[in-house]
Amino acid sequence: MISDYLIITGINVLLAWSVYIVLLTGSLSFAQGAFMAIGCYAASYLTTEMGLSFWPATLIAAGITAIIAGVIGFPALRLRGIYLILATLGITFCVRVLLENLEFLGGIGGMSGMLGTDLFAVVIAVVVVGLLLAVVSFSPLQRVFDAVREDERVAASMGINVTAVRLIGFAAGAAVAAVGGSLYGHYLTFVRPENFDVLLAIYVVLYVVLGGVNNMIGPFVGAVVMTLLPEYFRVLAEWRPTVFGLAVLLMLLVRPDGLLSFRFPTLRAGKTSNAIERKAA
Repeated sequence: MISDYLIITGINVLLAWSVYIVLLTGSLSFAQGAFMAIGCYAASYLTTEMGLSFWPATLIAAGITAIIAGVIGFPALRLRGIYLILATLGITFCVRVLLENLEFLGGIGGMSGMLGTDLFAVVIAVVVVGLLLAVVSFSPLQRVFDAVREDERVAASMGINVTAVRLIGFAAGAAVAAVGGSLYGHYLTFVRPENFDVLLAIYVVLYVVLGGVNNMIGPFVGAVVMTLLPEYFRVLAEWRPTVFGLAVLLMLLVRPDGLLSFRFPTLRAGKTSNAIERKAA
């Protein structure tokens, strides 16, 4: 059904935005699949075992995930470049192994019995997160993010607590991924740790790369296109990794900044690639 495709697309949009939020502070996270899993399992446990309804369980799960991300991110965000990427990939592996060994969460067999969700719930989540991102883009917090992303030393000299800002972005991105995870689990009504492998984390980052990191619309478009394209061309579904790889190569050659590489005056994350190049130099 078309609503099923739209539900998955909306969830992927949330995941793409969760990466975008982390990018706002100049970091790149491959741990969003892990945070999605934590949110999914936490919300599922709260609805199936504690009797909570969907939205309270989802908000609590998002809060729990944000706290966990803050604890993990405090040492991890001290790393830079490839070391941070490897650390966040390691988080994804560790969370999956942990879930496979927690029997009260179903272990390797997974969890089932969650309440179903519908397209309306996904639309609400996407609209709320989108509005929050738009509000942040027009707020002084956006300028703080810009300063930290462009040059941490200059930002620190201006009195900005760089570590705190990066942690806020990391935790906020994790919370959004957790909301996506809650929607995902309650949509499927059955999840297993294998649903949250490292390939998922890579796909989510590619959504943002393909759509563009200069504004919040880029990740939205990237997630929509790369979710619906294989479904529209059914023959491509089995070749999804190949399609993604070719799309990334083509994008790097034709439009290195993504499909939507333009900048809005305020609705933007900045040109991260330029900042990286300056630091590398």
